[in-house]
Amino acid sequence: MSFVNVTPQLVAAAAAELAEVGLRINDANAIAAIPTEGILAAAADEVSTAMAALFGTHAQQYQAISKLVALSYDQFVQAIGAGARAYGSAEAGNAASSQDLLGAINAPSQALLGRPLIGDGADGLPGTGADGQPGGLLVGNGGNGGSGASGQSGGHGAAAGLLGRGGAGGAGGASTTGSGGAGGAGGPGGLFGNGGAGGGGGSGQIDGGAGGAGGSAGLFGGGGAGGIGGLGVTGTGGAGGSGGASGLFAAGGAGGAGGLGVDGIGGAGGAGGHARLLYGAGGSGGDGGPGRIDGGAGGPGGHAGMVYGTGGVGGSGGTGGSTGGDGAAGGRAGLVGNGGAGG
Repeated sequence: MSFVNVTPQLVAAAAAELAEVGLRINDANAIAAIPTEGILAAAADEVSTAMAALFGTHAQQYQAISKLVALSYDQFVQAIGAGARAYGSAEAGNAASSQDLLGAINAPSQALLGRPLIGDGADGLPGTGADGQPGGLLVGNGGNGGSGASGQSGGHGAAAGLLGRGGAGGAGGASTTGSGGAGGAGGPGGLFGNGGAGGGGGSGQIDGGAGGAGGSAGLFGGGGAGGIGGLGVTGTGGAGGSGGASGLFAAGGAGGAGGLGVDGIGGAGGAGGHARLLYGAGGSGGDGGPGRIDGGAGGPGGHAGMVYGTGGVGGSGGTGGSTGGDGAAGGRAGLVGNGGAGG
């Protein structure tokens, strides 16, 4: 069986272009009518008069045929345009029917539990710091948190349904007069899904905002990465967010890096997420942020799964004008595996 994919917008655009071509042809025919239908005889003899009459007759016949062709062409263009409109209306009707069906499925769950059965959660609006909305109980990704206003925290990512990933945390708002806002935490993943990443901390004239923690995974999935710390100008860079814990067979999320301390101290790196069940590697710890005075400490690596896995690498300490930050310990190995290297 053969299938044809049609985009109504492309068909409508083609109809408009064909109509434009038809107008240009009609203009050319009108311009040609004056010199071809009004040919004067070259002389007064009978042969010249007959030749002029013959060419004039041919020109008139050509114009008559051109009008018939133009009429058929216009009908063809109108048919294409009508087909595009009909197809577009059918597509819109199908979409509306599907939406109505989904609404009917979700209505009881929404009324009883305040949460749909199927569908992704709505994202928080930028600049509001609003949390994302949870995904459908059965299938759906969690909504992402909205970014924060100036100096305000970002919204948290929402939880996923049974099948889906957690929403990412919103970024903290930057501040040119105070401290940056903290990033929102990532939402937890579903039974089959990764945790959401933590939002980055906002930069601040004083301190940088802390990065949000990564969301934990469900039974099958990896932990979300921690958000990076925000830049701090006169104070301390924001601390990196910790990585989220993983599920049964996946790695923990990496810790976020600490923020830069422009004239002060670098932020500490976030801890790597643990592989909390049987198998999987621990997440790497985040590196400490550099600072003009002191560097930030690195974050510790996450522990591996109980049976098999490698511990996460510890984060390196940040460079500092006076003192560098301490490196962090690597994560513990599983029953089979290697421990993570220190930072």
